[in-house]
Amino acid sequence: MKYLIPVLALFCSSMALASSGEQPHLQLTHNWVGYLAIAIFTAAYVLVILEEQLHLRKSKPVLLAAGLIWVLIAFAYGSAGDNHSAEMAIRHNFLEYAELFFFLLVAMTYINAMLERGVFDSLRDWLVLKGFSYRALFWLTGILAFFISPIADNLTTALIMCAVILAVGEGQPKFVAIACVNIVVGANAGGAFSPFGDITTLMVWQKGILDFAAFFKLFLPAVVNFVIPALIMQFALPAGRPEKTEHELIRMKTGGLVIVGLFLLTIITAVSFHNFLHLPPVYGMMTGLAYLKFFGYYLRKKGKAEIDKSDMPTGNVISDEFDIFDKVAKAEWDTLFFFYGVILAVGGLGFIGYLGMTSEFMYGELGATTANVLVGVMSAIVDNIPVMFAVLTMNPEMDELQWLLVTLTAGVGGSLLSIGSAAGVALMGQARGQYTFFGHLKWTPVIALGYAGSIWVHFLING
Repeated sequence: MKYLIPVLALFCSSMALASSGEQPHLQLTHNWVGYLAIAIFTAAYVLVILEEQLHLRKSKPVLLAAGLIWVLIAFAYGSAGDNHSAEMAIRHNFLEYAELFFFLLVAMTYINAMLERGVFDSLRDWLVLKGFSYRALFWLTGILAFFISPIADNLTTALIMCAVILAVGEGQPKFVAIACVNIVVGANAGGAFSPFGDITTLMVWQKGILDFAAFFKLFLPAVVNFVIPALIMQFALPAGRPEKTEHELIRMKTGGLVIVGLFLLTIITAVSFHNFLHLPPVYGMMTGLAYLKFFGYYLRKKGKAEIDKSDMPTGNVISDEFDIFDKVAKAEWDTLFFFYGVILAVGGLGFIGYLGMTSEFMYGELGATTANVLVGVMSAIVDNIPVMFAVLTMNPEMDELQWLLVTLTAGVGGSLLSIGSAAGVALMGQARGQYTFFGHLKWTPVIALGYAGSIWVHFLING
């Protein structure tokens, strides 16, 4: 743990410095301001790690930490007679956040619309009623998690697949535990080769570090990361198949598949804006939100002959009506505000100057490959969002091979521990008592084998 804070500081600081191209005028790394900022960030992140035990939303401590860190910076610069440097730096970090905020908000709105239309419930019920064996369900849910998470996100994907496992695995806690580990590994691996699969890959794409097509070079390494642990874990599964239960299929509501198609069209729009018009992808996503809003208008008019309420903030719940603002309201706001706190807090530490110190050690003395492999290990202990943002802030001199490596390791490294990814943390709550920290830890050596294998395959095919 003694190396955790310097490395975090390194990771957090470089983006603000590298993006603005300016070095801080004041040397605060050995000043009380810098020390206090590190202490505030550390305390906030301890509370984030203890979220489940304290029942304290992770956004609260980082929001406060971000504010306090920039208050310290502004005070230090104001005392030195510089009233503009801190303002310019925080505006730059806020713009970084704003682009990602609206991108994620549109994606979350689409996912919530699909949930409301029963798209994922229909998939779950189909799997339950097919009468697959435990081994078949283990592979099916893992493979589906791998291929759905690049389009949706690894958290939503893991929750859907876990619902399937809980429905068919009643009375088989051993099966539930192993299948949940497999889902976490599959969802995280699948999210690593797509800009839409994880917030870290999205950040890399939006910064223009890697082209959209470059992410798919990580497909085979991601497959290896998922398949190696799954091949070994399958031998611990119970034999037989779940008993069939009489259960009526949930019927997908009108427009469910159309919304899936509109979401894919929105992704194509965002990619086209970035690749052909050289505009930030977020503008393509916001254009895609208009597709959903117009379709929402169609659903409302088709359902009942009344005025268009699809652009009015949601009020009382009206049964079987499609309210676009209701989908926006159900976005993962805690995650979005957590992301704000991380970007501003890490950006503040970077502006103070801690990143340069750590960058020199990590990427200077250890080398890019070792540093990027360690990034994945850190992602298992600390959330991968601040870790990747720190790397981007540091902006080390690396070729595409190394940027792909750090994208891969930050995405799949969180699978090493159950607390290393949002998917793992969520499943510990959803399958409480069956999927646990120590139950996952038992399979960490096997997952680490997949982690090492994915890195080897990456260098083999992309090196």
